[in-house]
Amino acid sequence: MTIERGLRLMAGVVVLASVALGFYVHSAWLLLTAFAGLNLLQSAFTNWCPAMWILARLGLQPCSAPERTVVSG
Repeated sequence: MTIERGLRLMAGVVVLASVALGFYVHSAWLLLTAFAGLNLLQSAFTNWCPAMWILARLGLQPCSAPERTVVSG
């Protein structure tokens, strides 16, 4: 798995978990959703995200070339 895919996976899990926690436990958990969204927004402009550093330390590899999907018809 690449860092980029791991980052999207992590963001999706955090958003879905915080929405579920906000619905079933307490609405303050929705602040975690807002934090994830703000972090994604700032990383779009700065090209820096702390989660990417963590994922790299866990051994995920950066994407060196675009992945191509072969569709047979």
